[in-house]
Amino acid sequence: MYVIKRIFTMIVTLWIIITLTFLIMHFIPGDPFATDAKTLPEEVLKNMRAAYNLDEPLSVQYFLYLKQLIQFDLGPSIQSKTRDVNTLIVEGFGPSALLGIQSIILAISIGITLGVVAALNHNRWIDYVSMFIAIIGISVPSFILAPLLIKYFGVEWGIFPVAAWGTWKHTILPSIVLAVGPIAIIARFVRASMIEVMNQNYIKTAEAKGLSTFSVVVKHGIQNALIPVISFIGPLFAAVITGTFVIEKIFAIPGIGKYFVDSIFNRDYPVILGTTIFYSMILIITLFLIDILYRLIDPRIKLSSGGE
Repeated sequence: MYVIKRIFTMIVTLWIIITLTFLIMHFIPGDPFATDAKTLPEEVLKNMRAAYNLDEPLSVQYFLYLKQLIQFDLGPSIQSKTRDVNTLIVEGFGPSALLGIQSIILAISIGITLGVVAALNHNRWIDYVSMFIAIIGISVPSFILAPLLIKYFGVEWGIFPVAAWGTWKHTILPSIVLAVGPIAIIARFVRASMIEVMNQNYIKTAEAKGLSTFSVVVKHGIQNALIPVISFIGPLFAAVITGTFVIEKIFAIPGIGKYFVDSIFNRDYPVILGTTIFYSMILIITLFLIDILYRLIDPRIKLSSGGE
């Protein structure tokens, strides 16, 4: 019953996102063919608008678009004459997903390690150093960190290639840039949660029974400390994926972010809608999987139709 209810909620949420995005785009003054208005005859412009249903009333355009979506058709791209939106997303999702997955793995592994180490050394120099690193990670924006890494690791030292795409080496710098902020946030979450957990009575009982520090920390401490962190991973994953927009532009990576940014400047309505819907689906599905993951990590958590 819970799964059915969540699926229904996911569908309604996605429909609201589609509707709002559609209305916002069409309420902005101008149209995708505004730049061609001075060079093309009026009759040609009318035919071009008719080809994309832009000559229809807004309500008709909306229902025609919903009809396309039901058929899993995101429509043709206005700017790209040879590829539709589905093809653009399929082509661009590979690089974007690769960067997102690599950065999430880095963020989770390094962030949890920093948080646990800081918590186990609370109010010691290791704790201060770990949290200082976390503060730096939160404070430095990715669009500032990216040029710095390109300048030193790419241009001056020549360790990693930049402004290209091809081998695994091209993914290192952008993945690091994407991971720095999430590492800092996860580290602070884990540290606070771990400090609270390690002061619980059941931890002291486990220590009194003679269990090793490793067993207490791993089997009892980390497992319970990660429960609040998991609720953050879902939005974090979506934030990292969508954060590739800027990074892909800086590192010249052929991902979805490139198409999304270009579509905004070109007012390519189908591409804007298609990429927004695609990323919204990723976020919605990820949040649903996070709820299921709660149950796997802590069997005491019950998923019911009431949401408990």
